[in-house]
Amino acid sequence: MRKPVSPPIPPGRTKASPSYGSTGLAPGYTATNSNTRISPATLAKPAATGNPAAQVSNLGLNSDRLRQAMVQRLRSQGVTDERVLSAMAAVPRHVFVDEALASRAYEDAALPIGHSQTISQPWVVARMISAVCEDRTPTRVLEVGAGCGYQAAVLAQFVREVHAIERIRGLFELARSNLRALRLATRVRLVHGDGMVGLPGVAPFDAIVVAAAGLAIPQALLMQLAPGGRLIAPEGTSSQRLVLVERTGTSTWKRTELEAVRFVPLRAGIQS
Repeated sequence: MRKPVSPPIPPGRTKASPSYGSTGLAPGYTATNSNTRISPATLAKPAATGNPAAQVSNLGLNSDRLRQAMVQRLRSQGVTDERVLSAMAAVPRHVFVDEALASRAYEDAALPIGHSQTISQPWVVARMISAVCEDRTPTRVLEVGAGCGYQAAVLAQFVREVHAIERIRGLFELARSNLRALRLATRVRLVHGDGMVGLPGVAPFDAIVVAAAGLAIPQALLMQLAPGGRLIAPEGTSSQRLVLVERTGTSTWKRTELEAVRFVPLRAGIQS
């Protein structure tokens, strides 16, 4: 496995952030509150109200209304891409979480999905997809870290060809089950494999979305971007930021640092 390195920085571009220490979650945080933006709004999670069992039983009737409320919240948070908003309004997020957490599915929070991983905060999903799709409609997209399959399901609403990699066997099977339940299995090509090496046999990709944070963006993924393609990924360990990279030439990339975030760590290899 090649050690991941930052993209070459053309003259005049911003230098890459320095490397950090060993990978892992930020001190004091757990996987249940990762894959979020770091801000006062996201650090103070709304508490669930009422009877959780009753909320779950009524969720089937209320999910459309709750998704619309989630979309309106995303609008108020600055998400403007109507394709992304429509896709998130169409995908039932509660299907992708454990039944015990279904009543919280439309909160602005990451939720645990097992194996020390999370389903990303809705704002994070919308922000990352919007960033790689701005002013363009990608035809072929790679997602690294499929998790429970939610982000791939959102992408599949308007992207013709979605490929998703999940390294943890249990989550790969969960994502496959969830996508089948929504009849999306033929629209998302799900692979159990090492996301850090990507899918060289399928590349190039118009966009790559990485849902875990490494010390640096793996060079293998950068090389699998099509010319003009965009990749978005969190980078860092205890201090992380979203990084947007656009391939500007055969061996040149433009790098832009975005919001501070908190994600689960990007790891090599596969887990059975």
